[in-house]
Amino acid sequence: MQSLIMKSSKEAVQSAAKEFLQFVNRGVSPYHVVEECKRRLLAAGFTELKESEKWNIEPSKKYFVTRNYSSLIAFAVGGQYLPGNGFSMIGAHTDSPCLKVKPRSLKTKQGCLQVGVECYGGGIWNTWFDRDLTIAGRVMVKSDGRLLHKLVHVPRPLLRVPHLAIHLQRDINDSFGPNKENHLVPIIATAVQEELETGSASCGDASCATSTAEKHHPVLVKVLCSELGVAPEALLDFELCLADTQPGALGGVYEEFIYSPRLDNLHSCYCALQGLMQSCSGDSLAKDPNIRMVTLYDNEEVGSESAQGAQSNLTELILSRLAASSSNLTAFQQAAPLSFMISADMAHAVHPNYIEKHEENHRPAFHKGPVIKFNSNQRYATTAVTASVVREVASQVGVPLQDVMVRNDSPCGTTIGPILAARLGIPVMDIGAPQLSMHSIREMCCTSSVLQSTTLFKGFFELFPTVRSTLVVD
Repeated sequence: MQSLIMKSSKEAVQSAAKEFLQFVNRGVSPYHVVEECKRRLLAAGFTELKESEKWNIEPSKKYFVTRNYSSLIAFAVGGQYLPGNGFSMIGAHTDSPCLKVKPRSLKTKQGCLQVGVECYGGGIWNTWFDRDLTIAGRVMVKSDGRLLHKLVHVPRPLLRVPHLAIHLQRDINDSFGPNKENHLVPIIATAVQEELETGSASCGDASCATSTAEKHHPVLVKVLCSELGVAPEALLDFELCLADTQPGALGGVYEEFIYSPRLDNLHSCYCALQGLMQSCSGDSLAKDPNIRMVTLYDNEEVGSESAQGAQSNLTELILSRLAASSSNLTAFQQAAPLSFMISADMAHAVHPNYIEKHEENHRPAFHKGPVIKFNSNQRYATTAVTASVVREVASQVGVPLQDVMVRNDSPCGTTIGPILAARLGIPVMDIGAPQLSMHSIREMCCTSSVLQSTTLFKGFFELFPTVRSTLVVD
């Protein structure tokens, strides 16, 4: 087992895992993920750019830009970079399946104040029952004539979706499929307690409300205003996720597991970001002919078709902007075949209780390394060429790799990989750390995967131009 964890000390493995836990515990919404990435990038010497402003990009310098404050692109310019050279890229996504507060969320039933929610993505929704939930996201407020966005995260439990007792549904252990509209509505308070606390009770109808404050229970509005330090009339709109208040933690008798929300896909976001920052700490960036880049997108869980998703023009605009040259009008077109993207998204580890669900020769295990994803029907973008490039990098940095392919009688998920391969014409390979309980409110992976993935991504940024120079295909 020691060789499978790259002979790294347990202390190094757990140190990397604990640092990741800080990241995932702060990343309670895509906006908070970008906020945390921004904080780390600024501390590492990166300069923030704005899409709407003119850029003055210099060799050996580091930059980042955000869009919608839920997607982020960070890049480091190689000291030997010239327009027409390649881009070494790793992509991931900032969003995870969750429940989101509806624009008009005020509901009252049988003396219970409830908050209307919408299902976002393909969550395992029964795992959201009987969890201590809170709210996190962004709020638009009007202040001094300006429209500002403010992040909010209430750390204490505010909401709960209670199960119906087994005595009233005897078949629950045989089949439990909640109605997503009727059964997933969380309770925030009781009407009687609200009246005792405030002297008045909420009405149960938000259909005729005109102001933002009237569309939601006063108790929810009060919490938001208290957290933000604004008056109710300053609220314009918001995008709020429900989040589990239980933080991620190390688990297992040997503390070899990570139990956490949002592993898919904050694990990949963190490791990609760490790989980029660590690759810039030595002198390799000064010798690099490429631009090293991490692209973190929102809305992958719902198809990526948004202004801040992988299907948008964001990546193409940034790449063409960086490749632009008055002396080389085809620089971007030349750069595409010299570039490479790793699409990093979590992979399914073999489940010991459901072995039959996995293809018999493709059963990824914990501690045995990141998993290369294959699908001939282009649900993943990996080809023999792109897999070979990453295998060569992995061999040079001592990271083991695994392969996965779904059974012919099983559906296959997809990633940003095929989208970006088709949109940009850049070679792409799909890879991810193995995990269990994907899309549950609490997921599970192994501690060693953080250090393994970070090491692989750092090695990719440092070694790709050299490996690419040995590749003979087109």
